[in-house]
Amino acid sequence: MATLQDMLSVDAFEAAAAGRLGKVAHDYYRSGAWGERTVRENVEAWSRLWLRPRCMVDVSVRDASVDLLGVRSPSPLLVAPTALHRMAHDEGEVATARAAGVCGIPMVLSSLSTCTIESVASATTAPLWMQIYISQDRGFTRALAQRAEAAGCRALMVTVDTPVWGVRERDIHNGFRVPDGMRMANLERPGQPTGHTGRGIGESLGWTIDASLTWKDLEMLRGAVKVPVLVKGVLRGDDAAKAIEHGAAGVVVSNHGGRQLDGAIATATALPDVVQAVAGRVPVIVDGGIRRGTDMLRALAMGATAVQVGRPVLWGLAVGGSEGVERVLRTLMEEFSLAMALAGCAKVADIRADLLQRD
Repeated sequence: MATLQDMLSVDAFEAAAAGRLGKVAHDYYRSGAWGERTVRENVEAWSRLWLRPRCMVDVSVRDASVDLLGVRSPSPLLVAPTALHRMAHDEGEVATARAAGVCGIPMVLSSLSTCTIESVASATTAPLWMQIYISQDRGFTRALAQRAEAAGCRALMVTVDTPVWGVRERDIHNGFRVPDGMRMANLERPGQPTGHTGRGIGESLGWTIDASLTWKDLEMLRGAVKVPVLVKGVLRGDDAAKAIEHGAAGVVVSNHGGRQLDGAIATATALPDVVQAVAGRVPVIVDGGIRRGTDMLRALAMGATAVQVGRPVLWGLAVGGSEGVERVLRTLMEEFSLAMALAGCAKVADIRADLLQRD
Protein backbone atom coordinates (compact mmCIF):
# COMPACT_ATOMS: atom_id res chain seq x y z
CA MET A 1 0.00 0.00 0.00
CA ALA A 2 1.30 3.45 -0.92
CA THR A 3 2.33 5.73 1.94
CA LEU A 4 1.64 9.45 2.15
CA GLN A 5 5.22 10.13 1.08
CA ASP A 6 4.64 8.05 -2.05
CA MET A 7 1.89 10.44 -3.16
CA LEU A 8 3.64 13.11 -5.15
CA SER A 9 0.69 15.15 -6.40
CA VAL A 10 -2.86 16.20 -5.70
CA ASP A 11 -3.96 13.83 -8.47
CA ALA A 12 -2.44 10.90 -6.58
CA PHE A 13 -4.46 11.84 -3.49
CA GLU A 14 -7.62 12.15 -5.54
CA ALA A 15 -7.18 8.65 -6.97
CA ALA A 16 -6.47 7.20 -3.54
CA ALA A 17 -9.43 8.98 -1.94
CA ALA A 18 -11.82 7.43 -4.44
CA GLY A 19 -11.02 4.04 -2.92
CA ARG A 20 -11.41 5.26 0.68
CA LEU A 21 -14.69 7.13 0.45
CA GLY A 22 -18.11 5.57 0.04
CA LYS A 23 -20.01 6.40 -3.14
CA VAL A 24 -22.32 8.96 -1.56
CA ALA A 25 -19.49 10.92 0.08
CA HIS A 26 -17.21 10.68 -2.97
CA ASP A 27 -19.94 11.86 -5.31
CA TYR A 28 -20.89 14.70 -2.96
CA TYR A 29 -17.32 16.02 -2.83
CA ARG A 30 -16.60 15.72 -6.55
CA SER A 31 -20.00 16.61 -7.97
CA GLY A 32 -20.85 19.67 -9.97
CA ALA A 33 -24.06 21.15 -11.30
CA TRP A 34 -25.90 19.50 -14.18
CA GLY A 35 -23.43 18.26 -16.82
CA GLU A 36 -20.38 19.33 -14.75
CA ARG A 37 -18.82 21.29 -17.63
CA THR A 38 -17.62 24.05 -15.32
CA VAL A 39 -15.99 21.54 -12.97
CA ARG A 40 -13.87 20.27 -15.85
CA GLU A 41 -13.18 23.70 -17.33
CA ASN A 42 -11.93 25.03 -13.98
CA VAL A 43 -9.01 22.60 -14.20
CA GLU A 44 -8.42 22.83 -17.94
CA ALA A 45 -8.40 26.64 -18.12
CA TRP A 46 -5.25 26.88 -16.00
CA SER A 47 -3.45 24.45 -18.30
CA ARG A 48 -4.07 26.72 -21.29
CA LEU A 49 -1.89 29.39 -19.68
CA TRP A 50 1.69 28.64 -20.72
CA LEU A 51 4.66 29.95 -18.77
CA ARG A 52 7.52 32.08 -20.15
CA PRO A 53 10.28 31.68 -17.55
CA ARG A 54 13.10 34.14 -17.03
CA CYS A 55 16.64 32.75 -16.88
CA MET A 56 19.91 33.69 -15.19
CA VAL A 57 18.15 34.98 -12.07
CA ASP A 58 19.49 34.23 -8.59
CA VAL A 59 16.76 32.11 -7.03
CA SER A 60 18.94 30.34 -4.47
CA VAL A 61 16.88 32.00 -1.73
CA ARG A 62 13.15 32.39 -2.31
CA ASP A 63 10.43 34.13 -0.32
CA ALA A 64 6.96 32.80 -1.08
CA SER A 65 5.25 34.68 1.74
CA VAL A 66 2.37 37.12 1.25
CA ASP A 67 0.38 39.53 3.37
CA LEU A 68 -3.25 38.53 3.92
CA LEU A 69 -5.36 41.07 5.80
CA GLY A 70 -2.37 42.24 7.76
CA VAL A 71 -0.98 38.80 8.60
CA ARG A 72 2.12 37.38 6.92
CA SER A 73 1.44 33.91 5.49
CA PRO A 74 4.28 31.59 4.38
CA SER A 75 2.61 30.90 1.03
CA PRO A 76 -0.21 32.46 -1.02
CA LEU A 77 -2.41 29.47 -0.15
CA LEU A 78 -5.56 29.05 1.93
CA VAL A 79 -7.77 26.09 2.77
CA ALA A 80 -11.06 26.85 1.00
CA PRO A 81 -14.38 26.31 2.76
CA THR A 82 -15.83 22.86 2.06
CA ALA A 83 -18.66 21.10 3.86
CA LEU A 84 -19.07 17.95 5.91
CA HIS A 85 -15.46 16.93 6.58
CA ARG A 86 -16.50 14.12 8.88
CA MET A 87 -17.67 12.20 5.81
CA ALA A 88 -13.97 11.97 4.94
CA HIS A 89 -12.52 11.42 8.44
CA ASP A 90 -13.90 11.00 11.95
CA GLU A 91 -12.11 14.11 13.24
CA GLY A 92 -13.53 16.21 10.42
CA GLU A 93 -12.69 19.89 10.30
CA VAL A 94 -10.64 19.64 13.49
CA ALA A 95 -8.13 17.42 11.66
CA THR A 96 -8.05 19.83 8.73
CA ALA A 97 -7.46 22.79 11.05
CA ARG A 98 -4.62 21.00 12.82
CA ALA A 99 -2.85 20.45 9.48
CA ALA A 100 -3.40 24.05 8.42
CA GLY A 101 -1.85 25.17 11.71
CA VAL A 102 1.22 22.99 11.25
CA CYS A 103 1.73 24.50 7.79
CA GLY A 104 0.93 28.05 8.91
CA ILE A 105 -1.81 28.24 6.28
CA PRO A 106 -5.09 30.11 6.92
CA MET A 107 -8.20 27.95 6.91
CA VAL A 108 -11.66 29.13 5.90
CA LEU A 109 -14.21 27.10 7.85
CA SER A 110 -17.44 26.25 6.05
CA SER A 111 -20.65 27.13 7.84
CA LEU A 112 -21.73 23.60 6.82
CA SER A 113 -19.07 22.20 9.15
CA THR A 114 -19.58 19.02 11.15
CA CYS A 115 -17.44 20.41 14.00
CA THR A 116 -18.15 23.51 16.07
CA ILE A 117 -16.43 26.79 15.32
CA GLU A 118 -14.91 26.73 18.78
CA SER A 119 -13.40 23.24 18.46
CA VAL A 120 -11.89 24.09 15.08
CA ALA A 121 -10.50 27.38 16.36
CA SER A 122 -8.78 25.60 19.24
CA ALA A 123 -7.13 23.11 16.85
CA THR A 124 -5.13 25.57 14.75
CA THR A 125 -2.45 28.16 15.40
CA ALA A 126 -2.84 29.66 11.93
CA PRO A 127 -5.47 32.30 11.15
CA LEU A 128 -9.02 30.94 10.99
CA TRP A 129 -11.64 32.63 8.82
CA MET A 130 -15.25 31.55 8.44
CA GLN A 131 -17.43 31.22 5.37
CA ILE A 132 -21.05 32.16 5.91
CA TYR A 133 -24.31 32.06 3.95
CA ILE A 134 -26.95 34.71 4.46
CA SER A 135 -29.91 32.53 5.34
CA GLN A 136 -33.62 33.23 5.38
CA ASP A 137 -33.26 34.04 9.08
CA ARG A 138 -31.15 37.22 9.08
CA GLY A 139 -31.06 37.30 12.86
CA PHE A 140 -29.55 33.83 12.94
CA THR A 141 -26.98 34.90 10.31
CA ARG A 142 -25.93 37.89 12.41
CA ALA A 143 -25.67 35.73 15.52
CA LEU A 144 -23.55 33.15 13.69
CA ALA A 145 -21.22 35.86 12.41
CA GLN A 146 -20.81 37.23 15.93
CA ARG A 147 -20.22 33.75 17.30
CA ALA A 148 -17.45 33.21 14.74
CA GLU A 149 -15.85 36.52 15.71
CA ALA A 150 -16.05 35.65 19.41
CA ALA A 151 -14.41 32.27 18.72
CA GLY A 152 -11.40 34.02 17.19
CA CYS A 153 -12.15 33.99 13.46
CA ARG A 154 -10.18 36.84 11.90
CA ALA A 155 -12.40 37.35 8.85
CA LEU A 156 -15.71 36.30 7.36
CA MET A 157 -16.16 35.14 3.78
CA VAL A 158 -19.78 35.52 2.67
CA THR A 159 -20.84 33.35 -0.26
CA VAL A 160 -22.81 35.39 -2.80
CA ASP A 161 -23.34 32.88 -5.64
CA THR A 162 -26.11 30.84 -3.98
CA PRO A 163 -29.51 32.55 -4.24
CA VAL A 164 -30.67 28.96 -4.83
CA TRP A 165 -28.76 25.69 -4.74
CA GLY A 166 -27.39 24.37 -8.02
CA VAL A 167 -28.76 21.02 -9.19
CA ARG A 168 -26.18 18.32 -8.48
CA GLU A 169 -27.56 15.26 -10.17
CA ARG A 170 -25.16 12.79 -8.55
CA ASP A 171 -26.49 13.79 -5.13
CA ILE A 172 -30.11 13.51 -6.20
CA HIS A 173 -29.52 10.04 -7.64
CA ASN A 174 -27.80 9.03 -4.38
CA GLY A 175 -30.49 10.53 -2.16
CA PHE A 176 -27.83 12.65 -0.47
CA ARG A 177 -28.56 14.20 2.93
CA VAL A 178 -26.57 14.83 6.10
CA PRO A 179 -25.52 11.34 7.22
CA ASP A 180 -26.96 9.88 10.40
CA GLY A 181 -24.60 10.42 13.32
CA MET A 182 -23.34 13.74 11.93
CA ARG A 183 -24.64 17.21 12.58
CA MET A 184 -24.45 20.63 11.05
CA ALA A 185 -22.70 21.72 14.21
CA ASN A 186 -23.06 25.48 13.76
CA LEU A 187 -26.47 25.68 12.10
CA GLU A 188 -28.73 23.90 14.57
CA ARG A 189 -31.84 25.80 15.60
CA PRO A 190 -34.69 24.47 17.77
CA GLY A 191 -37.55 23.17 15.65
CA GLN A 192 -35.78 23.79 12.35
CA PRO A 193 -34.52 21.34 9.68
CA THR A 194 -31.19 19.65 10.40
CA GLY A 195 -30.39 18.43 6.89
CA HIS A 196 -31.10 14.77 7.73
CA THR A 197 -34.11 14.55 5.42
CA GLY A 198 -34.59 15.35 1.76
CA ARG A 199 -32.87 14.27 -1.43
CA GLY A 200 -29.96 16.39 -2.55
CA ILE A 201 -28.69 19.60 -1.01
CA GLY A 202 -31.56 21.67 -2.42
CA GLU A 203 -34.07 19.74 -0.31
CA SER A 204 -31.98 18.95 2.75
CA LEU A 205 -30.31 22.35 3.24
CA GLY A 206 -32.50 24.78 1.33
CA TRP A 207 -33.20 26.95 4.39
CA THR A 208 -29.53 27.92 4.77
CA ILE A 209 -29.69 30.34 1.79
CA ASP A 210 -32.10 32.96 0.50
CA ALA A 211 -33.03 34.05 -3.03
CA SER A 212 -33.71 37.63 -1.86
CA LEU A 213 -30.00 38.26 -1.14
CA THR A 214 -28.81 41.76 -2.16
CA TRP A 215 -25.80 44.01 -1.52
CA LYS A 216 -27.68 45.50 1.45
CA ASP A 217 -27.20 42.15 3.19
CA LEU A 218 -23.45 42.55 2.86
CA GLU A 219 -23.77 45.87 4.64
CA MET A 220 -25.87 44.19 7.33
CA LEU A 221 -23.19 41.55 7.89
CA ARG A 222 -20.43 44.16 7.98
CA GLY A 223 -22.34 46.05 10.62
CA ALA A 224 -22.69 42.95 12.80
CA VAL A 225 -18.94 42.31 13.27
CA LYS A 226 -15.65 44.16 13.56
CA VAL A 227 -13.58 41.68 11.50
CA PRO A 228 -13.14 42.10 7.72
CA VAL A 229 -15.84 40.65 5.46
CA LEU A 230 -14.88 39.26 2.03
CA VAL A 231 -17.26 38.20 -0.74
CA LYS A 232 -16.91 34.79 -2.39
CA GLY A 233 -18.44 33.87 -5.72
CA VAL A 234 -17.56 36.85 -7.95
CA LEU A 235 -16.92 36.23 -11.66
CA ARG A 236 -17.38 39.76 -13.07
CA GLY A 237 -15.43 42.96 -12.73
CA ASP A 238 -18.55 45.09 -12.21
CA ASP A 239 -19.67 42.86 -9.33
CA ALA A 240 -16.21 43.11 -7.78
CA ALA A 241 -16.45 46.90 -7.92
CA LYS A 242 -19.90 46.80 -6.30
CA ALA A 243 -18.60 44.54 -3.55
CA ILE A 244 -15.93 47.09 -2.68
CA GLU A 245 -18.46 49.94 -2.81
CA HIS A 246 -20.55 48.08 -0.23
CA GLY A 247 -17.60 47.52 2.07
CA ALA A 248 -16.04 44.21 1.09
CA ALA A 249 -12.50 43.83 2.44
CA GLY A 250 -11.61 41.31 -0.26
CA VAL A 251 -12.99 39.53 -3.32
CA VAL A 252 -12.89 35.79 -3.98
CA VAL A 253 -13.11 34.79 -7.63
CA SER A 254 -15.06 31.54 -7.46
CA ASN A 255 -17.82 29.61 -9.22
CA HIS A 256 -18.42 27.38 -6.19
CA GLY A 257 -16.26 24.64 -7.65
CA GLY A 258 -18.66 24.32 -10.59
CA ARG A 259 -21.46 23.35 -8.21
CA GLN A 260 -23.88 26.21 -8.93
CA LEU A 261 -24.36 27.41 -12.52
CA ASP A 262 -23.05 24.86 -14.99
CA GLY A 263 -21.54 26.69 -17.94
CA ALA A 264 -20.28 29.54 -15.76
CA ILE A 265 -16.83 30.65 -16.89
CA ALA A 266 -13.77 29.13 -15.30
CA THR A 267 -12.17 31.15 -12.54
CA ALA A 268 -8.91 31.39 -14.49
CA THR A 269 -10.91 33.06 -17.27
CA ALA A 270 -12.76 35.40 -14.90
CA LEU A 271 -9.72 36.47 -12.87
CA PRO A 272 -8.21 39.19 -15.13
CA ASP A 273 -11.46 41.18 -15.37
CA VAL A 274 -11.90 41.10 -11.58
CA VAL A 275 -8.27 42.08 -10.94
CA GLN A 276 -8.61 45.03 -13.29
CA ALA A 277 -11.80 46.23 -11.59
CA VAL A 278 -10.37 45.84 -8.09
CA ALA A 279 -7.22 47.78 -9.09
CA GLY A 280 -5.30 46.82 -5.98
CA ARG A 281 -7.83 48.23 -3.52
CA VAL A 282 -8.44 44.92 -1.71
CA PRO A 283 -6.98 41.40 -1.89
CA VAL A 284 -8.19 39.12 -4.68
CA ILE A 285 -8.29 35.41 -3.89
CA VAL A 286 -9.16 32.77 -6.48
CA ASP A 287 -10.24 29.14 -6.24
CA GLY A 288 -11.44 26.48 -8.65
CA GLY A 289 -9.38 23.81 -10.38
CA ILE A 290 -6.03 24.64 -8.78
CA ARG A 291 -4.12 21.37 -8.63
CA ARG A 292 -0.44 22.33 -8.95
CA GLY A 293 2.01 24.90 -7.69
CA THR A 294 2.27 26.05 -11.30
CA ASP A 295 -1.46 26.92 -11.16
CA MET A 296 -0.71 29.08 -8.11
CA LEU A 297 2.06 30.78 -10.08
CA ARG A 298 -0.31 31.44 -12.98
CA ALA A 299 -2.95 32.92 -10.66
CA LEU A 300 -0.49 35.33 -9.06
CA ALA A 301 0.89 36.29 -12.48
CA MET A 302 -2.64 37.37 -13.39
CA GLY A 303 -2.85 39.54 -10.29
CA ALA A 304 -4.35 37.33 -7.59
CA THR A 305 -3.13 37.90 -4.05
CA ALA A 306 -3.58 34.25 -3.09
CA VAL A 307 -5.40 31.06 -4.00
CA GLN A 308 -7.50 28.63 -2.01
CA VAL A 309 -8.03 24.91 -2.56
CA GLY A 310 -10.99 22.80 -1.52
CA ARG A 311 -11.28 19.34 -3.04
CA PRO A 312 -7.53 18.56 -2.75
CA VAL A 313 -7.81 19.08 1.01
CA LEU A 314 -10.73 16.65 1.17
CA TRP A 315 -8.76 14.03 -0.75
CA GLY A 316 -5.88 14.39 1.71
CA LEU A 317 -8.25 14.16 4.66
CA ALA A 318 -9.86 10.99 3.31
CA VAL A 319 -6.51 9.31 2.68
CA GLY A 320 -4.59 10.27 5.79
CA GLY A 321 -6.54 12.48 8.16
CA SER A 322 -4.61 15.48 9.45
CA GLU A 323 -1.32 14.09 8.10
CA GLY A 324 -2.91 13.66 4.67
CA VAL A 325 -4.08 17.27 4.61
CA GLU A 326 -0.65 18.43 5.71
CA ARG A 327 0.97 16.43 2.92
CA VAL A 328 -1.36 17.97 0.32
CA LEU A 329 -0.68 21.51 1.56
CA ARG A 330 3.08 20.98 1.73
CA THR A 331 3.07 19.46 -1.75
CA LEU A 332 1.40 22.57 -3.17
CA MET A 333 3.65 24.89 -1.19
CA GLU A 334 6.79 23.07 -2.33
CA GLU A 335 5.60 22.95 -5.94
CA PHE A 336 4.94 26.69 -5.84
CA SER A 337 8.42 27.44 -4.48
CA LEU A 338 10.02 25.28 -7.17
CA ALA A 339 7.83 26.89 -9.85
CA MET A 340 9.03 30.29 -8.66
CA ALA A 341 12.64 29.17 -9.02
CA LEU A 342 12.14 27.67 -12.46
CA ALA A 343 10.30 30.79 -13.64
CA GLY A 344 13.06 33.10 -12.38
CA CYS A 345 11.19 34.59 -9.41
CA ALA A 346 12.94 35.00 -6.07
CA LYS A 347 9.96 36.65 -4.38
CA VAL A 348 6.24 36.95 -4.95
CA ALA A 349 6.57 40.51 -6.26
CA ASP A 350 8.60 39.08 -9.17
CA ILE A 351 5.58 37.09 -10.37
CA ARG A 352 4.16 39.33 -13.08
CA ALA A 353 1.94 39.06 -16.14
CA ASP A 354 4.89 38.78 -18.54
CA LEU A 355 5.35 35.18 -17.34
CA LEU A 356 2.19 34.10 -19.13
CA GLN A 357 1.37 33.14 -22.70
CA ARG A 358 -2.16 32.01 -23.57
CA ASP A 359 -2.91 29.32 -26.12
